[in-house]
Formats: sequence, C-alpha cells, structure tokens
Amino acid sequence: MASDAIRPCIAVVMGVSGSGKTTIANILAAQLGWEMLEGDDLHPPANIAKMAAEHPLTDEDRWPWLESIAQWISQRVETGGSAVVTCSALKRSYRDVLRQAMIGHPEATLLFVYLRGAPEELHRRLVARQNHYMHASMLDSQLATLEDPTGEPDTVTIDIGGTPNEVAAAVAAALESRRDA
Repeated sequence: MASDAIRPCIAVVMGVSGSGKTTIANILAAQLGWEMLEGDDLHPPANIAKMAAEHPLTDEDRWPWLESIAQWISQRVETGGSAVVTCSALKRSYRDVLRQAMIGHPEATLLFVYLRGAPEELHRRLVARQNHYMHASMLDSQLATLEDPTGEPDTVTIDIGGTPNEVAAAVAAALESRRDA
C-alpha cells in the first residue's frame, strides 16, 4: 500500500448491529497498524440509555454523534494518518455527514465497508452477545432504517459469512485496491 503520509485512508466499517463491525475493525487496525475508533464510544450517555431501554435512536439523536465521528476523521486526515472507524452509518445522509470530513483532502481516501449479512445470522449473533446495550430486539428497527449503500462509489460490500480473519482479509484487499487506484 501507499505510504500513509502520502495517501491517508479512512475505512468506515459500517452495518447494523451484529454484523461484526468492532471485531473486523480491530483485526484490520492491528494488521495495518492504523488507529481505530469504536464509533459507539462517542455516543452521548442519553443515546446509550435510550438504546439500552430498547428504544431506537432518531435522526436527531444521531446527528451530534455523527458530527463527533466526522470531527475525529477530519483530525486524522489533517495529520496525514490512516484509521479504521466503526459506525453503523445506516442512511446515506449519515454517510454524507462523514464524507464532509474529507472536504479539502483530495489526497485522502474514504471507504465505507458495508458488512452485510442475513437477518437470521445477525439475530443469532446479537442473541449470543453478552454485556452490550444493543439488544436483539432492536435489529428490526436497524434493518428498516438501513439504506443499502451498494452502488455508492466510495463503498464496498463484504459478506459476513466467513471467519473474522477471512472477512478482514477481504476488507484489506478492497482497501488496497482503492488506495492504489
């Protein structure tokens, strides 16, 4: 891959809960030596409490959170660093907020990595997950909110059917092809 100082890259690992965003992002960041941000860490306490109470977030709940992630991305690009970020980024308008962080940085690459899986697999994963505020009961609302990004030019779709290492390898290959283009 090209040097980070020459072509910073931001990979936004996106998808609904249970798609493996954090797992894949951690593997990818470790393999590439990039900084990693768990986007959920920037949620205000009110958002976390709302989700823990099994209430879906509204757009109004999400805008400040998305702006915080965009600001974090912008800071990384400003310093020439590459990073991996997790963010559900369910709607195109949400992804557009994150795209704003790249304005003025034509040297940088932004790639949304959409982790796609069958609803049954996503539900199984959420039921098995422990100690997380996002309950399996919230999956339907996320799937209803999701605007499939397939076809957006800065997006690659990766199926979650493989092992985490296989999925991360597919993501790394997609990043390399985009950065070297």
